[in-house]
Amino acid sequence: MSTAASSRVWKRSTVVLVAVLLSLAAFGATTQTWLSIQLPQTAVKTPPIDVPGSDAATAVTAFALVGLAAALAISIAGRILGWVITVVLFVAGIGIAWSSAAIMSEPATAAQVAIGKAIGVTDSSAASISVTPFPLVALIAGSLLSVTAVWAAVAGRRWAASRRYSAQAGGGPESQLSRDPHESGARDDIDSWDQLSHGQDPTR
Repeated sequence: MSTAASSRVWKRSTVVLVAVLLSLAAFGATTQTWLSIQLPQTAVKTPPIDVPGSDAATAVTAFALVGLAAALAISIAGRILGWVITVVLFVAGIGIAWSSAAIMSEPATAAQVAIGKAIGVTDSSAASISVTPFPLVALIAGSLLSVTAVWAAVAGRRWAASRRYSAQAGGGPESQLSRDPHESGARDDIDSWDQLSHGQDPTR
């Protein structure tokens, strides 16, 4: 990896952008169908029930919004607050992944509410439930978001060091004035006039 590419990897803007995109990916996944339920066909034909992620796993939507807010907050947070926000980002990522995995492992539990609304009975034992790819999308996004939180924690040390270096290099107003070449020249002229007024040769 080149020096320029390595520098971009550790930039605050890069970390924030990745965290925002992953949070949006998880949130976007919840707007899609997660479960497709086919009820037993009796005398009354019932169409398939499509359950979006926002209904099947409300926690994923909440954690995705928390992750998005934390990602944006990192862009302006100081060192101490940055650590707190990084922990929040990590928890949000774990929460997204955990909740998504729960839907994939036990879809019948999440389907009960939708079945109850459709037929008034929450028994899903006779229903055929299929899981779409979107819970897996959210699970991957959440897992990567937690990894991004660790990345932010490591990169944050470089951000703090960079701010300290900039402050030292810039200096205060007095130090900038003392290094001003025009002011230095003016002081030399004044010293020369003082020496001439006392009958001294300033060229010696």
